[in-house]
Amino acid sequence: MNPADRRDNSFTRRDFVKTGSAALLAMLQAAELLAQETQQAASAAAPAEPKPEGPKVKVAVIGLGPWGREILDQLERWPREETHAQVVALCDNYKPMLNRSASKAPGAALVEDYRAVLDNKDVQAVIIATPTHLHREIAVAALQAGKHVYCEAPLAHTIEDARAIAQAARNAPGRFFQAGLQQRCDPQRHWLLPFVRSGALGRFALARAQWHKKQSWRGTSPNPEREKAMNWRLRRETSPGLVGEIGIHALDQAGWFLNDRPVAVTGFGSIAFWRDDGRDVPDTVQVVVEYASGVRLLYDATLANSFDGEYEMYYGSDAALMIRDVPTSAWMFKEVDSPLLGWEVYARKDSFFKESGIALVAGASKQDALTGGQAASAFPYSPLAYALAAFLRNCAEMDAAVEDFKSTFNTTDPKALAEYLAGLTRPPIDDPASAQGAKENAARQAPREDVGYAATVLALKANEAILKGSRIELKKEWFELS
Repeated sequence: MNPADRRDNSFTRRDFVKTGSAALLAMLQAAELLAQETQQAASAAAPAEPKPEGPKVKVAVIGLGPWGREILDQLERWPREETHAQVVALCDNYKPMLNRSASKAPGAALVEDYRAVLDNKDVQAVIIATPTHLHREIAVAALQAGKHVYCEAPLAHTIEDARAIAQAARNAPGRFFQAGLQQRCDPQRHWLLPFVRSGALGRFALARAQWHKKQSWRGTSPNPEREKAMNWRLRRETSPGLVGEIGIHALDQAGWFLNDRPVAVTGFGSIAFWRDDGRDVPDTVQVVVEYASGVRLLYDATLANSFDGEYEMYYGSDAALMIRDVPTSAWMFKEVDSPLLGWEVYARKDSFFKESGIALVAGASKQDALTGGQAASAFPYSPLAYALAAFLRNCAEMDAAVEDFKSTFNTTDPKALAEYLAGLTRPPIDDPASAQGAKENAARQAPREDVGYAATVLALKANEAILKGSRIELKKEWFELS
């Protein structure tokens, strides 16, 4: 879906093998051991030096439902020595939600009208976590007010609204826009990407993903008007359905990993369990996405059963790859006739339903497996945390670039600014198979308006296919921004 990603195809299986195992460090000389132990004991007794605090971005969070509160939690957990958020305003049009969230951001202004947030000159960036059908008005106004914008995915509940948001982002030079496709900012997935594209799985056959969670999606309130507002996901006029609200991430990731363009989507859906509460949005869906290469993604989601949770699978002629979330973990399941890569002999093995999965852990060494240990992931935070961190870093860097432009050229001409910023675009780094390289690329390649728009189009067309029980051929021009 993103043609720019094709530049990663030069990374080969041999390249990945070379970087797959960390070298063991040499032992220190015995003569120096006593002196080092003395120094370590002294260091342990002394208080640790506080790490210098990194740049702050003044942020407002608009929409304080469960996901908005989760965003606040993730912002608070991020290390302060890196670029981080100073939450200066919280906004929700329902006052009890404001009061409930106030303790998560002490000192933040509590605002019921988002327009007051946009008028606040202290606010550099806004994070929009409102119901999907309310995104357009807020996102477009925020960009026009000169704010950086993080907009949750999908961008909107209609293609028209999604296009309006994406065009507004494109027409706002000096403002950073990021779509809430958090898997695109997950360094573990960036670390896996060259592995997948190197041919280590053989020739792709199919992909599969699922999301199973028994819950009603329904909220209750003694106020009928408030209850209707809470349950926007259950009505077709405001909801993009399960595939739009949840499945968009798996559908987007498949196109990204396969480096392929979707050409058709077929959908099925039904209200299989929650039949008596007046909803008209299916609680169980199945989707088949066809790609130009002939590979298909099979996706299913249900609110009726929780077994087996959520994960993604990519099946090749030599091996299959499983990815699970929070923190992201991955395993490879090899075919008996597949070639030996070398490093997998030493990797940790885990059992899944009588199958042996080879753990794919960034930053792990051969020694972890030889000693029976379990290597910790080099990426301990959630994909959402990394997505928010990427947004904050890019906001800070964008502000610095704009200031440099103004001071150098003594002008605020939007066209000249856009050309200047385009010349500063950083390409992916040359070592994507290292843990640090993956983390860097996750920030550099945060999903902008074009990626967010294309993902939204696919998800909304998939939901349309589900509601019609039909197959829809996808026109290439639907995914493009003029």
